[in-house]
Amino acid sequence: MKSIRDLYKVGKGPSSSHTMGPERAARIFKQENPDAERYEVTLYGSLALTGVGHGTDRVLGEVLAPTPTEIIFSQKDPGDLRHPNTLDFAAYKGEEKTASMRVESIGGGDIVIEGRESAEPDDVYPENSFAEIAQYCRWRYISLREYVELNEGPEIWDFLQTIWRTMRAEVEEGLEATGILPGGLNVQRKARYLYERQHAQEIPQVRELQLVCAYAFAAAEQNAANGTIVTAPTCGSCGVVPAVLMYLQGKYHYSDLRMAHALGVAGIIGNLIRRNASISGAECGCQAEIGSACSMAAAAMCELMEFPIEQIEYAAEIAMEHHLGLTCDPICGLVQIPCIERNAVAAKRAIDSANLAHMLVGTRTISFDMVVRTMYETGISMNRAFRETSEGGLAKLYSRRAGQTLGK
Repeated sequence: MKSIRDLYKVGKGPSSSHTMGPERAARIFKQENPDAERYEVTLYGSLALTGVGHGTDRVLGEVLAPTPTEIIFSQKDPGDLRHPNTLDFAAYKGEEKTASMRVESIGGGDIVIEGRESAEPDDVYPENSFAEIAQYCRWRYISLREYVELNEGPEIWDFLQTIWRTMRAEVEEGLEATGILPGGLNVQRKARYLYERQHAQEIPQVRELQLVCAYAFAAAEQNAANGTIVTAPTCGSCGVVPAVLMYLQGKYHYSDLRMAHALGVAGIIGNLIRRNASISGAECGCQAEIGSACSMAAAAMCELMEFPIEQIEYAAEIAMEHHLGLTCDPICGLVQIPCIERNAVAAKRAIDSANLAHMLVGTRTISFDMVVRTMYETGISMNRAFRETSEGGLAKLYSRRAGQTLGK
């Protein structure tokens, strides 16, 4: 299993698979073909159907500039696609095609270039399932946090403290921002309103909900506005983990090092999902993004609360299990509706999952590995219209022009 350094990426929103991945691919192709007179990029599948809303064409044009670039949104399936987020690059001199490259944007900003050996670093973790990890930890009498340090080295905590500070900054910036998000849906930023809203009676449970949701909205709105965020594990689900951790740090005054420990444990959960299933909404629906983020946040909370490994697994399993079947149906291809609210709901659900696992420890029936496999099988069986194509669900029933649901 790869290093968790590769899971937490700092970049611009709104989509790790539709902007960060294509951007990375374009930089590689441009570097390899600097003398091209023009470029042509053909987008397929989800990239073609939601690329404009996600800013795919914009980021490709920016990276390949000043060389003239034609972006083609193909509505045809060439029949040989292995992943729904696929794009073909071509370089030309005159009418002659001098180079080509097919790329799969597999989620979380990661890409696979067809016909090339993976340039990714070697595995850092010998274990590839939670069962294997738990067995090893019990044999060595170590915690998951210690397991991370054993494999990554103590310097991982400096890296994760930097990641945490970036997460905190994205939330703080989102809480300060007001106005309308770009894209044409006229979605009002709500994070600051949520954070500052006063209640006649200050009920602790309501205040917790208010803060957690405000933090999640803040990060997700920054992502939707093309701001700098951390993939956790994706751009579209970037608000869940920081919302939970920021609330807990504010309540219990944990140090940044403790937050790094929590991110380390969350990273193990995210990496297992990425390896054994998918974190791509185009491949497995929103369950692969928001469900994964919820599992990561639940595990992170358990680490902060110093719960044992059994409770960490239980919390992550509960969080994923109750996102099974969640579709990815962004209205107009924008990472705004229902994406932003889903970050807030999942953040609160992560806290509930951790608490429930603590109360019901010893009664678990379903393993984390089993629910991850179930999520993947559910995702690949899901109708294409509900896997980030904006062809079904809310995206189909909403009219941008009328601003109301169709069929009334």
